[in-house]
Amino acid sequence: MEFSVQTANPARIETACLVVPVYKDSDLLPAVAKLDDASEQLIGQLVRRGDVDASLANVQLLPYAPGLGAQRLLLVGLGEREKCQEAAYLKALDAAMAALVKLPIDDASVMLTDVPLVDRDTGWKARKVLESIERASYRFEQFKRTPAPAQSLAQLTLMISSAADADIAQQGARQGSAIGQGINYTRTLGNLPGNVCTPRYLAEQAEQLGRESQGALEVDILDEEALAELGAGALLSVGRGSREPSRLIVMRYNGAENADEAPHVLIGKGITFDTGGISLKAGEGMDEMKFDMGGAASVFGTVKALLTIKPKLNLVFIVAAAENMPDGAATKPGDIITTLKGLTVEVLNTDAEGRLVLCDALTYAERFKPASVVDIATLTGAAIIALGHHATGLLSNDDDLALDLLDAGDAAWDRAWHLPLWDEYQEQLDSNFADLANIGGRPAGTITAACFLSRFADRFPWAHLDIAGTAWHSGKQKGATGRPVGLLTQYLLDRENDVQVENGDD
Repeated sequence: MEFSVQTANPARIETACLVVPVYKDSDLLPAVAKLDDASEQLIGQLVRRGDVDASLANVQLLPYAPGLGAQRLLLVGLGEREKCQEAAYLKALDAAMAALVKLPIDDASVMLTDVPLVDRDTGWKARKVLESIERASYRFEQFKRTPAPAQSLAQLTLMISSAADADIAQQGARQGSAIGQGINYTRTLGNLPGNVCTPRYLAEQAEQLGRESQGALEVDILDEEALAELGAGALLSVGRGSREPSRLIVMRYNGAENADEAPHVLIGKGITFDTGGISLKAGEGMDEMKFDMGGAASVFGTVKALLTIKPKLNLVFIVAAAENMPDGAATKPGDIITTLKGLTVEVLNTDAEGRLVLCDALTYAERFKPASVVDIATLTGAAIIALGHHATGLLSNDDDLALDLLDAGDAAWDRAWHLPLWDEYQEQLDSNFADLANIGGRPAGTITAACFLSRFADRFPWAHLDIAGTAWHSGKQKGATGRPVGLLTQYLLDRENDVQVENGDD
């Protein structure tokens, strides 16, 4: 989506459609009042008479706009003014963008950056507008014989009242566009079927990103032979029952002004299909286990966004990719495996495989002497029971890192919730036969899964994001969400800002 920022009088701008925010109490924003005056109080009258419902996220098209440069007006309700904060604003924004992309137009202008929000500036609102229009434009129809007609909207103009905000709006829009495209890339990877999106396919995607980056992204793919030589027994154990070979995918981005600056590392769980292995899942809903590589997909989406934004950071992205299948060669309950770290694990349940691929990836990350490591995984159904589908579960061995991620989630409106990682939970992983077991029983399943991972993250600040409840939707809206690309990108942009502050550049 092409975009621009303008400060012209909205009553005079020539556009196929102008998106106009209205409150339920008919109190018009100053910029909207200019439209109202130029159109003989058309907007105000319609709202006051109830001909336009300004309830939250209600959208109504006016196919004509007398006295205005716009050919159409798309009025979007913000509800009651005093209740219009982030959640309400974003709900209205998404409704407006969803309606906008369905119109037979190739350009539109949006007046949503002037809506007042506490502690949210024009840059934040511009970012969310572009992120929303990118998400609304998303289609996944590559396997349909007759896809729906392509949308025609190609150009979006952000209308802002103050010329002083032009630069921050431009920066926010640029970030929002990049993040939106990263989210959509994540959604596509997640939505692909397991017979297409395999570990080797993910490796090919990494190599493609490397080629497109024009040298900014170094890519290294470790195949099963290399993993065996390395000693990554946990990762290899998961894919042993599959005909699809496992891969460890490593992408390095060196953008810091100081080449020796410690990198921040993101690690994604890439189980491209999860049957549960010998501990076979129930058949109902198993098709959704193609989404079990949501953590890996979010890492790829974050890479996609950052290659556009180009932060001045050193970054490492690791994806542990495997397919978990039942077979005569598959790992069995009761088997004992040796991890890359050297710890032995009694596999009590082969459906707790994500932690096995991640533990070797965490150990591999040590070689980069990281400033921080964040792993992202659709790890436990217990996270859905605890938090539903709204918040990502967050656990960490470093309180400062946890707070940074929580702040990033709030800023990106891709929120997480901090769960405890107390030593008392660790004993649930005790094994009679190995250094630890791969499950700790039903109580606190999300926490004990993170406890398992923490055994392999004792040499750096580390956090774990359990996205089992947020990575995809089920039912009629089934599909990948693209979360938590917004959170991850914001977290890394915040780290770039930290470096600039330390260097006196901000």
